[in-house]
Amino acid sequence: MYLNCHSFHSLRYGTIPLLDLIQQAVVCGVKTMALTDINTVTGIYDFTKACNEVGIKPLVGIEFRCNHQLRYIGLAKNADGLAEMNRFLTQHNFEGTSLPLVAPSFNDVIIIYPFENKPAELKDNDFIGITPDQLPKLFLPEWKAWLDKMVVLQSVTFRTKREFNLHKILRAIDTNVILSKLTVDDYCKTSEVMIPLEELLSKFEEYPQIIENTQKLMDQCYFEFDFKTPKNKKYYSGSRESDMQLLTKLAHEGVLKKYGADNPQALARVEKELKVIHQLEFSGYFLITWDIIQYSMSQGFLHIGRGSGANSIVSYCLGITDICPIELDLYFERFLNVNRKSPPDFDIDWSWKERDTILRYIFDTYGADHVAFCGTNVEFKYRSIFREVGKVFGLPKEELDALAKNPMALHDKNQIVKLVQEYGMLLEKYPNQRSMHSCGILISEKPITNYTPLEMPPKGFPIVLFDMHIAEDIGFEKFDILSQRGIGHIDDSVKLIEKNRGIKVDIRDTAISKNEAKANHFLSHGKTIGCFYIESPAMRGLLRRLKCDNYKILVAASSIIRPGVAQSGMMKEYIFRHNHPDRFEYFHDVFKEQLGETYGVMVYQEDVIKIALHYAGLPAADGDILRRAMSGKGRSKAALQKVKDNYFACCAQKGHPLKLSEEIYRQIESFAGYSFCKAHSASYAVESYQSLYLKVYYPIEFMVAVINNQGGFYRTEVYVHEAKMSGATIQNPCVNKSDYETTVYGTDVYLGFMHLEGLESRLAHFIVKQRQERGEFISLEDFINRIPIGIEGIQILIFIGAFRFTAKTKNQLLVIARLILVNFKPDNRNLMLLQEPIKDYELPVLARSPFEDAFDEIELLSFPVSCTPFDLLQTKYRGDVMAKDLLKYHKKTVKMLAYLISRKHVPTKMGAMYFGTWVDMEGEYFDTAHFTKSLKEYPFQGGGCYLLLGTVEVDYHFPTITVTKMAKMPFIPDPRYCNTSDRQYKVHEQIREDVSMTLRAPYPQQHEINLPREKMNTTND
Repeated sequence: MYLNCHSFHSLRYGTIPLLDLIQQAVVCGVKTMALTDINTVTGIYDFTKACNEVGIKPLVGIEFRCNHQLRYIGLAKNADGLAEMNRFLTQHNFEGTSLPLVAPSFNDVIIIYPFENKPAELKDNDFIGITPDQLPKLFLPEWKAWLDKMVVLQSVTFRTKREFNLHKILRAIDTNVILSKLTVDDYCKTSEVMIPLEELLSKFEEYPQIIENTQKLMDQCYFEFDFKTPKNKKYYSGSRESDMQLLTKLAHEGVLKKYGADNPQALARVEKELKVIHQLEFSGYFLITWDIIQYSMSQGFLHIGRGSGANSIVSYCLGITDICPIELDLYFERFLNVNRKSPPDFDIDWSWKERDTILRYIFDTYGADHVAFCGTNVEFKYRSIFREVGKVFGLPKEELDALAKNPMALHDKNQIVKLVQEYGMLLEKYPNQRSMHSCGILISEKPITNYTPLEMPPKGFPIVLFDMHIAEDIGFEKFDILSQRGIGHIDDSVKLIEKNRGIKVDIRDTAISKNEAKANHFLSHGKTIGCFYIESPAMRGLLRRLKCDNYKILVAASSIIRPGVAQSGMMKEYIFRHNHPDRFEYFHDVFKEQLGETYGVMVYQEDVIKIALHYAGLPAADGDILRRAMSGKGRSKAALQKVKDNYFACCAQKGHPLKLSEEIYRQIESFAGYSFCKAHSASYAVESYQSLYLKVYYPIEFMVAVINNQGGFYRTEVYVHEAKMSGATIQNPCVNKSDYETTVYGTDVYLGFMHLEGLESRLAHFIVKQRQERGEFISLEDFINRIPIGIEGIQILIFIGAFRFTAKTKNQLLVIARLILVNFKPDNRNLMLLQEPIKDYELPVLARSPFEDAFDEIELLSFPVSCTPFDLLQTKYRGDVMAKDLLKYHKKTVKMLAYLISRKHVPTKMGAMYFGTWVDMEGEYFDTAHFTKSLKEYPFQGGGCYLLLGTVEVDYHFPTITVTKMAKMPFIPDPRYCNTSDRQYKVHEQIREDVSMTLRAPYPQQHEINLPREKMNTTND
């Protein structure tokens, strides 16, 4: 009898979590109920499953609302009815049109109009919903004729009085008004609760016909959904057989290309994988991915295939990935096995500049009716909760900021704040709005609107109304089409190298980077700024600790740097064993045989499978179940227990001592949840090497590409510094040389207009366009005549030196600009100045400090270009020790002067600590540690130069200074404001630093890791 139930998926309206709604129905004795969330079907699949589990017949539908007004409720008679409603709503979502007052003629949808909105005529499948409090109106004669069209309409929106208040708060958030401004039309009736079924029926006992109508209506609806059948596009070429033939042909061609004509090991593995792919019917998935890659390569785009897909030799032979699984001993079972029924998962990265082109190809090729992005539910989070709820209660912005930024313990204790906290905490984890998944694409066999309406967000690609978890649950496997700036660095570098030097670099040939001695030298010394994944201070420190000089160590490093891995203690143990291979024994011979590459330490998720397979004798597929269960990926406790029991049974059968088997299982348990897919690490390592190769041999072009892709871990200034250290001459923006992005001419690097704070991007693009169309600017007057610019824009360009080709000083240019623009009218452009000769003004010669340019640059770029920050210091002292010599000072106290690059916050039991990264006056980097005690007395004070005093600690070839004292060193006053003391130090505040935060616990100490370094007795007692 409940034909209109809202869950919290009725965004900013419903207050009841979906499973709670079903549980309440069980308590109320409900046997049939409908989920009709507002303009969405987000919850219907979870709802259907949960109802079936408790013996409730699920009905699914949509409550259609427009401008907060209820139009009608649609109930699907079957799956076709759901598809009809989905297509109807999709059309209005895409067109941005209002829903009609009267529903269209559906074939398999029942429409229920609210009593007060009854249309003049009702179609066969149309009904009138009547609530208990509307029953007295039926005494009026005009309603008697409609009784056979009336059904019970007991809507459900909330459970308790407290939740009714929460509903009103949600409505105020949605309508953007304070609570007191809500009208009765803005929120639901106080009667919209679920009551026991018998009680509801008793309210209609005088109208048995209405009850009978309702029952007949419910009997007509039978929504069944097949959760087991895959919903992805099944075939690439039209049939399973032709797909398999094509995949086999492509795989064999790839084997020949990658491994030559005589490699039985590679061929055998290809045949083994093809057999599993055919058995699981995933050939179409492989071919669709291959097709996307083929298009990408035809456009000259660079891609990186990563994730568990790199475990497959077939994907390697098809060019989807660049990782040889034989070289790295990667397990195919980690990617695909007979026990894993969900389709394979390829993660493919493109440059952020080219991703939209790839997406457009997918949508155009596979059809708008069959392709959409996964959705995602954006939940109410801590900050947004207090802002939104606080606003509803009328709190001013200052109080909202305080509530959002501070923990609840520090909030004011007044009554309003208590209400904000009370209702705010109720909203935690509630969905707030729908958004687009960052990379997940669904390609369906049947029209995607069979399953969901679609929405069209501003980015221009449609999204489904459920998230990736529901998508997987109902039979979809997403294609992950990702983008990252690291590929942009590589791609743009290759283009710049060809343009600037005339050299074509085949960066897809990974052999050119992995085997380069010079690149490996850079790697082992942590000279990797700008290189994807290996440029952060922590990663550069790890590379130096490991003296990482080859591909396989880099693959391991890419995994152990992950927070979970480091947290488990594996990182410290791996570093120790790598540097002291003679100071430990392998725990068991299996660890030596299978994990010898990583010194017996479980570093990758595949290691769990290896140990389970080679020590216990479990099948590889069962080992994958063990790995997935421990990492919390979709397996039940019962499944884990079954595999655990099987593990111990197999160990006993092989004659292993119980204590030994228990210790190995403890290690598996300890590491499995933290470990990282080896194929993923290997893919990252390949990309890191490609970046590093370009940095080593073409450093200027590479750094320009990094700058143009808006950097990586650090701010633009750091990459400009790197380019300078590589031999580039850094030039400020110039109207005749610069583009919107940074450009390179030989070794001259001209910063792009995009870096000028305050200059409109539209104007910057127009300057470049004008120069390309009509030639270089010959004077300031010529520039003003051709470019629609005001005095503010002109001043920015003058102060940065963009007119230095005129040989006039900045002061002279400012005078000329003001003289021209004071009487200049836009309608005179292209008329006045072209007809009159350029005036030769008599200009005063004004004395200028050599440092004025540097302060102009700081103001407009946030860093100096014409000199270094050290040149602007009041002191001439430059420190006693340089970064290059720190290895000689182990356990010694040093005093250094350095410029702050970045600092990372790490909480500890004692309080906050920081790790700092700096450059000395020679431009070399070094690192510091700042503990809580020293920070209290000597805190960081923003970007700039500091005098540091501390003790050098060399940890496996990597020096760090533990700072005991530091002081920020004063810069000279801004010479541009020598007569106004209040502005002499204002621009200094724009000198930046990079600050990153982490909430991780401190890494464990040696005694906490508990990984034995001695061989365990393997004989039975």
